[in-house]
Amino acid sequence: MATKNTAQVSRQERIAEMRRAEKARDRRNTILAVTACVAVVGGLVGWGSYVLIDQKNEEKARTEAVEKARTTPVTGEQVWDAKNLGRNHVETPVSYEMKPPVGGDHHPRWMNCNGDVYANPVPEVNAVHSLEHGAVWVTYSDKADKADVEKLAAKVAKTPYTLMSPVKEQSGPIMLSAWGKQVTVDGAGDPRVDQFFTKYVQGPQTPEPGAACTMGLAGDK
Repeated sequence: MATKNTAQVSRQERIAEMRRAEKARDRRNTILAVTACVAVVGGLVGWGSYVLIDQKNEEKARTEAVEKARTTPVTGEQVWDAKNLGRNHVETPVSYEMKPPVGGDHHPRWMNCNGDVYANPVPEVNAVHSLEHGAVWVTYSDKADKADVEKLAAKVAKTPYTLMSPVKEQSGPIMLSAWGKQVTVDGAGDPRVDQFFTKYVQGPQTPEPGAACTMGLAGDK
């Protein structure tokens, strides 16, 4: 009988020990799980903070770049006094002092300039009206490199308030015009292209900011 009782006690002690060990193991696992979760959450918070800071820095850099482009004069740019550029709506031919024209009296109907790329020359009197609405007009002659023309066409196509067309008689291979502003660039990769777009697409030179660039005259594309 004593031997049987002793065996039962020993068995109960082993069971109790096993339960204690299991509880201790569960506590360790819980601690490890909590520690891991804290580490993951901490890492996510840290990464999230880094991403937010990085995004803010990128946004700040973009804002500063845009501001610099808008306030820095465009090298080689020609400027005409806006006060001397007529803004009358006429339906008779207009003789402009510059080519392409950058302002002056113009047709009542504007040239569509919502990223419109025209395959053939467009009427100057309509394009000038587009400039009055804040558009940038990209023009090129037969001397322009075909690859540059294609790259500029792609840029214009994705930029509202711009238009592009050939102008055979212009002095430079590639020229950019806005109301009262004009520059000849070396090619599509010339940094003045981006600067001119940033500075003058709906820029401060615009006589009629926010006016439409659609529902006007459509040319051949």
